[in-house]
Amino acid sequence: MNVPILNLKAQYEGLKPEIDAKVLEVIASQYFVLGPEVEALEKEVGALSGAAHAVGVSSGTDAILVALMALRLGPGDAVLTTPFTFFATAGTIARVGARPVFADIDPVTFNLDPVRAEEALASFRKKQPGIRVKAIVPVHLYGQCADMDKLMALAGREGLAVVEDAAQAVGADYPSASGFRKAGGYGHVGALSFYPTKNLGGFGDGGMVMTNDADLGLRLRKLRVHGERDRYYYDEIGGNFRLDALQAAVLRVKLRHLPEWQKNRRALASAYGRKFAETGLVDRGFVVPPAAVYQSSGAAEYHTFHQYVIRAKDRDKLLVFLREKSVGTAIFYPLPLHLQKCFASLGYREGDFPAAEKAAGEVLALPIYAELKPDEQDYVVARIAEFYSG
Repeated sequence: MNVPILNLKAQYEGLKPEIDAKVLEVIASQYFVLGPEVEALEKEVGALSGAAHAVGVSSGTDAILVALMALRLGPGDAVLTTPFTFFATAGTIARVGARPVFADIDPVTFNLDPVRAEEALASFRKKQPGIRVKAIVPVHLYGQCADMDKLMALAGREGLAVVEDAAQAVGADYPSASGFRKAGGYGHVGALSFYPTKNLGGFGDGGMVMTNDADLGLRLRKLRVHGERDRYYYDEIGGNFRLDALQAAVLRVKLRHLPEWQKNRRALASAYGRKFAETGLVDRGFVVPPAAVYQSSGAAEYHTFHQYVIRAKDRDKLLVFLREKSVGTAIFYPLPLHLQKCFASLGYREGDFPAAEKAAGEVLALPIYAELKPDEQDYVVARIAEFYSG
């Protein structure tokens, strides 16, 4: 049996008539950049995420980038974030000329630890008093929200802006003390990615940046089109961050199916947990399934399971074994950002963030997507059990 880590062809086959018809509508209109489809998607995704202003952009990376630009971050500034995330989270900070400041993760959720974040902030300010820490970028890794109440409280005490990297968590709920909040709609700005592999993915790159601040929303829209105020009049330098109408049209079709897909992913995640428990792999410490820390809160979308990520003993050997058995796997992420060559000038060393470094050596993503069949899931678990029984 061959079980890919993701099967986009199966998703497309189920939606082919809807998507093809919508794409042909856009082609007939010859309106390919921004326009009505993008505007409609912005309203729909904004409503889903609890954001009054949503701006379609060219990628999830550009969503974070334009958010940082809108907050006027640049040289002489620093931004606090996690070292255990996709490169774009910190890469965009560096691209605006600011300095990434890392803090370790919570080993249970893999998200930025609020206690470690506060410690890292105090330590950095003591060591680098001339550099202003002006923002925090928490990441809702694998589809589960970071502890936003505590991070927002920290930001409020310290006068920091909060940019949520919600690229992997579209639609996820966070059980705030003030009521359920959606990923990307709680901080000052939120960023989504519509990369094809995301739970809500297009047929190419795309993203969305969101805010509940009207002035910030207007600024984001200007920066999306080179800083243009009126046609060919520019108040400042922005970028070409526009979302294509074809991507918006595809995403609008998929958005209607997203609740069902998310529900299926959560069911598959629960099934994985039961199956691993039945094998005895969990009790023997070979496999640690992901923890859904908000499941008991009453939140419907307590986790999107963009990835189903286990901790595995002898991870690298298991990965090779599973690929030999035609089971798709991936490591998100094998080297924390503080140890990446491009960030060597920041002065971090191995051992600085032990929780992130330990996770990088143990995490393994298994196949999870709405179309995954029970016998395919059984095959994945059986092969993992086979590896540890040998």
